[in-house]
Amino acid sequence: MSYWLEAKSLVIIGGTSGIGLAAARAFIREGAQVIAVGLDDESVSNARNVLPAEARVMKGNATLQQTAVEAIDMCVSVFGSFDGLYHVAGGSGRKFGDGPLHELTLDGWNQTINLNLTSLMLSNQAAIRKFIELGVKGTILNVGSVLGYSPSPRHFVTHAYAASKAAVEGFTRSIAAYYASYGIRINTLAPGLVETPMSARAASDAGIMAFIKTKQPLDHGRVGLADDLTGAAVYFMSDYSAFTTGQILSVDGGWSISEGQYTS
Repeated sequence: MSYWLEAKSLVIIGGTSGIGLAAARAFIREGAQVIAVGLDDESVSNARNVLPAEARVMKGNATLQQTAVEAIDMCVSVFGSFDGLYHVAGGSGRKFGDGPLHELTLDGWNQTINLNLTSLMLSNQAAIRKFIELGVKGTILNVGSVLGYSPSPRHFVTHAYAASKAAVEGFTRSIAAYYASYGIRINTLAPGLVETPMSARAASDAGIMAFIKTKQPLDHGRVGLADDLTGAAVYFMSDYSAFTTGQILSVDGGWSISEGQYTS
């Protein structure tokens, strides 16, 4: 039996909960060796409990430059190679002051950009440097959001978040173009509303859930699950995507092609 990720050594930044943890489990099922990096003690402890013993789980803040460097170095040290990076880490800046532009605070802007864009730049930079050092034709997969190009002005109004996720797409395409001649591939997944800790506010709002029934109409209209993204992630981390770079793939239940209906 062959596996899509057999003998691949992969690092997941934001790999101890939600989309990242689901990916870690899927990558391991497909034969990969995985380093999963998480921010908080609870998610790191949980990941250690649910992932196989051969996986490595590391606590680290994705917004700090050394976190991705240390994770990638651990990957090389423990597994003997480094083949790919999946950057999932990020989140809402609402608690910092993100929101509509007329209410957006400077701290909210800076914190949100740091959380969603600077952290991604740092991990991508660390991966590129290691690929070049090792002479590896590696792959990077970043997580964006449909809100980066398909706004929802009534229910999801965080303008710094939208800007940061739009920037992920531009950044991905720019570096993909530059490093294509190295054989390095960089792509982005853009999910719709997915069941994660960040989406708890939306999940508890009956109006938003009614909207999602029509905005994400696939499978009778529902919030996405973390595992809905794993198939695409496995593809991009595997050699099956060897001729694919600079692409933005929406995994959104139809969000980006649906108008969505309001109840009032």
